[in-house]
This record gives sequence, structure tokens and C-alpha cells, in this order.
Amino acid sequence: MQFDQLKRREFITLLGGAAVAWPLASRAQQAAMPVVGFLNTRAPDQDAHLWAAFRQGLTDVGYVEGQNVMIEYRWAEGHNDRLPALAADLVRRGVSVIAANSQASVAAKAATTTIPIVFVTGADPVEVGFVASLNQPSGNLTGITSLDTELGGKRLQLLHELLPNASTIAALVNPTFPGSDVQARQLQAAASVRGLQLHLFHVSTERDIDTTFDKLAQLRPSGLVIGNDPFFNSWSERFAGLTLRYALPAVYEYRAFVAAGGLMSYGGRIAEQYRLLGTYAGRVLKGAKPAELPVQQSTIAELIINLKTARSLGLTIPLPLLGRADEVIE
Repeated sequence: MQFDQLKRREFITLLGGAAVAWPLASRAQQAAMPVVGFLNTRAPDQDAHLWAAFRQGLTDVGYVEGQNVMIEYRWAEGHNDRLPALAADLVRRGVSVIAANSQASVAAKAATTTIPIVFVTGADPVEVGFVASLNQPSGNLTGITSLDTELGGKRLQLLHELLPNASTIAALVNPTFPGSDVQARQLQAAASVRGLQLHLFHVSTERDIDTTFDKLAQLRPSGLVIGNDPFFNSWSERFAGLTLRYALPAVYEYRAFVAAGGLMSYGGRIAEQYRLLGTYAGRVLKGAKPAELPVQQSTIAELIINLKTARSLGLTIPLPLLGRADEVIE
């Protein structure tokens, strides 16, 4: 009997020790997980498919959120003045890598020279100072570029093809966006070639949006080109609504604008860009150095047209333009 009681006490002691050890092991495992800082100008409830694409990219190289990697999300929610503080918070957190879109990358770059940063941008990363060259970044930044800034002139061309009798075109550019100068020059050049008068409006805050559309209502341009910029992408539904309210034919960067009722978009496949962003973040976690990872170029661009919106604006889409569309929303 005493022997049995002794065995029972030993068993209970061992069981109690295991109960303590298991949580400690679990906490140690969590603490050992690499942490990705995800810094973005948008809000968490916007474009959920992009965040899913980013996580898919991580999964493609063997990292699953909550299993062997943690993600610390920081959202500016369309208020880019919050980005420096958010970037500094991730640096204090000691994340393993920061994944960021254009303006968020500017804030991250200013916050750290040691933590690897992977970016997704529509600007030329060399021209805006993110990397020394596409093949040899040479610093703590590398990432994905769609070179969508280079498509600004093409968007104006598409709009003029739709509005051949136009004489005045307006364009929105965010002066705080890396590459905004390039964007403005290309738009001016494209307008000049077609004999169009171009009016550039600077928009960088939420307040600017309504005041600019009030000015557009007075100017009454034939059409509007909305520049490529994460800040603009944060308000794509609002821009779509305003262009409909003011009956203003407009071309945008991404599909979300057209899906929300905007007329037309021409730009890269942003979900694919975010998947590649996740892939690059995962490669850095595996030990790759940003300085040795060439910047990837996402070269696929798609044209999307909202036929219902065109009809409401009294526009007939030319058949050659309609035939080139990758998607037509009825």
C-alpha cells in the first residue's frame, strides 16, 4: 500500500511538472517565432483580398501565420501622417522584417537602417531612392515594383481614346507620393502630344478630396486621371462615388475603383504584387539579405471598364478599346 501511495505521489508530481513545462514550452515556442511587421496606408477592413494574398505569399515559402510566424499589423487608415509613429513602433517591437507599401516604406526607411524592409510600389524604386539598382539593391530594402507610375501617360491615352473630342483633362497627383514628379511629367508629356490642356491638382489629405472636386465642378474638364498612389487607393470607393456624382469620366489605377462604380482602370494586378511581397518577406526570414535580392518587377497590366457607368455618363465605348479590355463590368 505504501509503495502504491509513493508511486501515486510520484506520478502526480511528474504530471504537475509536465503541466508547468508544457505552457512554458509553448510560450518559448511563440517567443522564438519570427515576427513580420506589416505597415500599410490602408485600413484593415479595406481590400482584405490583398492581406490574404500577402499571407499566401508567406505560405508559399513555408510560413503560416500563428504556426511558425507572427504578423504585427500597423494601419494608417488613409492618414499618412501616422506612418512615422507606426514604423517606429515596429522598430521598437524588434520585428524580423517590415513589409510595406510605397509611403509606408518611406516611413520604415527613415525609422531603421538595420531591419530588412520589403516594399511594394508602383514607383521606380531607384528613382525614389529605395534601392541603388534593381539588380543590386545594396541596402536594407528590396521588394516588388509594378512601375505603375510609368503607366500614367497610358491612362491619359486611354481616356483620350474614349473622349476624342476632349480639350481639357484634369489629373490628381499626391505630392507626398514617391515618384509624383515623374508621374506629373509623364502626364504633361502625354497631354502635350495629344494637344490637351492638363490641369494638375495636388491631393494628399482627406480634406483635399472634397475641396478638389469642388474645384473640378467649376473647371468642368472632359475627363479625369487619378494618379497611382496608396493614399488614393485607400479612398477608391469615395473617388468612384464622387466621379459619378459629378458625372466625370475618370480612369484609375486598380479594379476596386471600377467595381465601386468608377468608369475605367488600367494598372497592375495588385493582389499578385502582395503575394510576391509575402514571398519576399518569407525569403528574408529564411536568411536572404535584401541587398542581394533583386527587385522583382510585376509587369502584367489589366484594363477594366464599367459598361454600366459608361452608359450612365452617356458614353459609347469604342469597339477597339472594348476589345482590349481584360474585364468588362456590366
